[in-house]
Amino acid sequence: MKTAASGSASVLIDERIKELGDWRGKTLGRVRGIIHAADPEIVEEWKWRGTPVWSHGGIVCTGETYKSVVKLTFAKGAALQDPAGLFNSSLEGNVRRAIDIHEGDKVNEAALKDLIRAAVALNLQGKSKRAKAS
Repeated sequence: MKTAASGSASVLIDERIKELGDWRGKTLGRVRGIIHAADPEIVEEWKWRGTPVWSHGGIVCTGETYKSVVKLTFAKGAALQDPAGLFNSSLEGNVRRAIDIHEGDKVNEAALKDLIRAAVALNLQGKSKRAKAS
């Protein structure tokens, strides 16, 4: 597993958005902006042969692009409250949850920001528990 440093990861994500050149690139760029607005301290990474990853205290979510969907997969999504019902994929798993965004879908920015912040809080909560235990 290869992880690019934050600066070069951001460049690789920029390139992916440009390379897609269609609604998927625009959508990935838009959700990326929402992620950064929700948590200005989020770190961009590039893992698993070209997957954009956003982390803060651990993985928050990944941004995969497929032919008909942009998929935001939350590493600990099953542990998050989702009152707006954004999670619409990978619902059967015990850990992850995903949001599939199709062409023309409207993204609920406020709800997505809330999910990002909740995922970061969950990651940081896990970190502080481990720090107290040691």
